[in-house]
Amino acid sequence: MRQVKETLPALTEIREERRGQEVDTEEVARFNTGRRSALERLGYGTAAKGLLAGGFGAMFAGLLGTPARADTPLDIQILQTASSLERLAINTYKTALTLPFISEGNPVVLKFAQTTMAQHDEHLKAFQAQTTALGGKVQDAPNPKFLAVVEQAAPNLKAPGDVVKLASSLEKVATDTYLVNLSMFSDMKSKEIMGSVMGVEAQHLATLRAVGALLEGGAPELIKIPLGADLAKLPAAAGSVAFPNAFEQTQDDLIAAPETGAIK
Repeated sequence: MRQVKETLPALTEIREERRGQEVDTEEVARFNTGRRSALERLGYGTAAKGLLAGGFGAMFAGLLGTPARADTPLDIQILQTASSLERLAINTYKTALTLPFISEGNPVVLKFAQTTMAQHDEHLKAFQAQTTALGGKVQDAPNPKFLAVVEQAAPNLKAPGDVVKLASSLEKVATDTYLVNLSMFSDMKSKEIMGSVMGVEAQHLATLRAVGALLEGGAPELIKIPLGADLAKLPAAAGSVAFPNAFEQTQDDLIAAPETGAIK
């Protein structure tokens, strides 16, 4: 997070340089053409799109199906959509903190929710500042695609485990989306900011996976810092549940395409 904070003051230096920048339609066309060429080289032609499932195959299929809009620079769309995901996360954690079983529950879970919400707020400010620096309009509304998911889940938040599952889903959306977006940026400063933020989102996700596993395993008493003598009581899976794969597997249905949060 220090890297994100250090980046914020520097953004003003390029704001005027990028303000009012016209859309390079040739750049958009090159991006869409290059994206399809990359898929073809990997053996993912259009006809094979429906056969792709999970992991990077799903990621590439999602990219193929979402061409860049020509009326807003792609980098700005990506930043606006990232801002919409951060706003949704902030609102969700804020609501969770009003629930008695969170606000009056496990102190570690409470502290995590408070800290994570504050970090998402820093992420939002960083993305918004960079959007302005590139000459775009600041997005401060929650992502509509995943807002619907949160609203559907809200009535069923009856216990800490329910909140952890929902928060895990949002952190997975952010992690997967930012991972895909890194390959789509043309602006290096934007890529640097998103890469820094993505690392923190992955940490959030890993923590929630570990907490969720302990709750599902009926061991909420082990959610504490430090563990002390209870370290030996942790289940064997505790060493891998937070990061089950050597490479994070993206899910196409959990990726927010650039246009989903872009200001039209």
